[in-house]
Amino acid sequence: MDDRVARALNGQVNAEFYSAYLYLAMSSYFKGINLNGFATWMEVQTLEELSHAMKFFHFINDRGKRALVTAIDGPPTEWVSPAAAFEQVYEHEQKVTGLINDLVNLAIEEKDHATNNFLQWFVSEQVEEEASANDVLQKLKLIQDGQGGLFLLDRELGQRVFTPPPGVTIVAGLGQKTAKA
Repeated sequence: MDDRVARALNGQVNAEFYSAYLYLAMSSYFKGINLNGFATWMEVQTLEELSHAMKFFHFINDRGKRALVTAIDGPPTEWVSPAAAFEQVYEHEQKVTGLINDLVNLAIEEKDHATNNFLQWFVSEQVEEEASANDVLQKLKLIQDGQGGLFLLDRELGQRVFTPPPGVTIVAGLGQKTAKA
């Protein structure tokens, strides 16, 4: 793996940890306003982002480079409404999609086929991430100020369960590489 690719992938490790940090902050916000289903959705999202960070972490090390853990910027901690929080989720996922696309472009430019192949999982994952965030956002827009709808959506979001991606499990909040099948 080229050093330039390794640096870019390490940047993505940091971006994925930031995403986890952002969603954990949002979980706390939602708990603070008694929307525990929303909080659960965000906790699951936090675990997803941690698992994404760990996939990058292991891939970098598996390719003979050193995965670096660097300082994570502090996320916001307050939002004016659930809709405003999900607007930020949707915008953030669009930003992450751009970061993944930039990594794919770099891998292609460097003719790093292994990294390009690795990144294709994330390309597909980002389609799902954006759609999921947008789905909740659109429901919140339909509900507007309707409290009954908000509580029904809260119940729905509370049903979300974390399913680790292939090759990574989350143990006590930390990613652990699984045995290869």
